[in-house]
Amino acid sequence: MREKEDAMGAYLMMFAALGAGLPLPIINLIAAVIYYYTNKSSSKFVRFHALQALISQLPTTLMNAVALGWGLRIAFSDSWHLTDTFKGYVAMVILADLMYFVWGIIAAIKARRGHFYYFILFGKIAYMQVFKIRISDDATAPVNTPPVL
Repeated sequence: MREKEDAMGAYLMMFAALGAGLPLPIINLIAAVIYYYTNKSSSKFVRFHALQALISQLPTTLMNAVALGWGLRIAFSDSWHLTDTFKGYVAMVILADLMYFVWGIIAAIKARRGHFYYFILFGKIAYMQVFKIRISDDATAPVNTPPVL
């Protein structure tokens, strides 16, 4: 039971900035890093979910940080002019945040039920890292075997 709760908790790190009451996107990433390193020695199930949550937090944090920095630059400039490029970028960031929010909630529910849930790209990376799976260059060579010299 504790293992499922720990795996679910990895996805709840996306709310760390809200819990702290600060609109800084980096807080979520810091919380995800701390959570991963705290639970890294747990089971592979927990480690997988913590790593997937951490890796998937990177692009959203970067996108939010750029939007925040760009918005602050506009706010503190002499002319308060919102360009179409900025509006489009903010719309893209909001869409990415909504998708991450929905996938994060689904992943948290799945983890709480004891299931693996794989994010596109990030799930494969986390799974390969946690379970130490390497992709062989030679299609005929078995995976995870040392090369023959």
